[in-house]
Amino acid sequence: MGCGSGGCSSGGCSSGGCSSGGCNKLNTFDWLAEMDLPPHMKPFDIVEVRFKGTRKEFYKSSLVDFFTNEFVVVEAENGYDIGKVSLKGELVKLQLKKYNRSEHDTDFRKIVRKATEADIAKFKENQELEVPTMYKARSIAMELGLSMKLSDVEYQGDRRKATFFYTAEERVDFRELIKRLAESFKVRIEMRQIGYRQEAARLGAIGSCGRELCCSTWLTDFKIVSTHAARYQNLSLNPLKLNGQCGKLKCCLNFELESYMEAVKEFPSENYVTLNFAENKVYKSVKTDILKRLMWFAPQTEIGGEWLSLTVTEVREFQELNKKGEFPVLEAQEKKSLKPEKVELEFKNDMGIGSLTRLDEKDRRRNTNQRNKNKSRNTNNPNFNGPKPNQNSPQNLATAENKTIAATEPKIPSNNQKSMANRPINRPKHNNRPNRNPNQEKTNNQNPS
Repeated sequence: MGCGSGGCSSGGCSSGGCSSGGCNKLNTFDWLAEMDLPPHMKPFDIVEVRFKGTRKEFYKSSLVDFFTNEFVVVEAENGYDIGKVSLKGELVKLQLKKYNRSEHDTDFRKIVRKATEADIAKFKENQELEVPTMYKARSIAMELGLSMKLSDVEYQGDRRKATFFYTAEERVDFRELIKRLAESFKVRIEMRQIGYRQEAARLGAIGSCGRELCCSTWLTDFKIVSTHAARYQNLSLNPLKLNGQCGKLKCCLNFELESYMEAVKEFPSENYVTLNFAENKVYKSVKTDILKRLMWFAPQTEIGGEWLSLTVTEVREFQELNKKGEFPVLEAQEKKSLKPEKVELEFKNDMGIGSLTRLDEKDRRRNTNQRNKNKSRNTNNPNFNGPKPNQNSPQNLATAENKTIAATEPKIPSNNQKSMANRPINRPKHNNRPNRNPNQEKTNNQNPS
């Protein structure tokens, strides 16, 4: 979700107005930006600068008029590098504490100047060179038969150094690879091994939740994720569902783990809880809903019986009674089936309430009316071979008597019929229209009447 996908607001990404947050990886909202410092305080002189991927570093600066997402030229090990200002001001102190750094350290490099148009053009050229460099480096690694995967490359701002990031399961001797790469690209080569999670964070992808990966947007520290996190949350141990794009367990399994662990403390410590009731009824736990604090029990003495749904407090009460040797009577109200109840859905629109089946009812009426018409048509047809109604039935005899009585009685015209009978009939006069047939016109002209 970047600017190309319409994820930015009117301010654009350059002004920090990207609504989706996908244009700036690991962006930090500066909620102190619009607040003025007291007059006796000086602006904090350490600035956080972001480079390609998830790499961020801190630099000292004598200038204070930097803007967020502005290109700057910073000192490097040999030469200079180009990056963007990701954070400045008082919030940088909190970031230093996060990375266990102190503002009094002397190993901070300095910001040289603001990037000019020539520096930005060179930075864009370096980005365009990364893709062909990666393809060529992969082909050289395949020729040498190295069991490694080159995932990304990053050029320094002055194009004197190229850093290759790779993943490998075993130790790799890449001395010959460095020689070949230095000869082909004429730069200083640095090989840096990263983990599979760092590789996914640098490349970026869409997770199973439909959003960008957490490691490529905001997550910076990777904690250990174990299968106990899935067990606590009652998730099936299916690696296809639990593994992320990196092939490891998803980092989001740790997000709600603490709330689940607190809720699990309320449940009984036994894996399978057995409850005894009156009339020799025994129920065994088969399912738990941790967040709702519910437990479901299946009957052991009868086959195909309904499950019993109880809260955690009720389960503990029944356990205490069973320890005392008491067997409570299972009331009918306590039995709750897991079968969903049938719910009739109603359709509501903005103009009022309507039924979703209103069109089907009209079609049914239309079909029944058409069927009745077809039946009457077929019965009146002399060639109809189907069953005809019985003429000697009482209904048909009554209708025949009514027809004979109506025929013998004199017809009395109504007032409307009298008025219509007394009116003169105005018949339209036919005008003599010319004949459009040219042959007929010739014959008429030759033989006038």
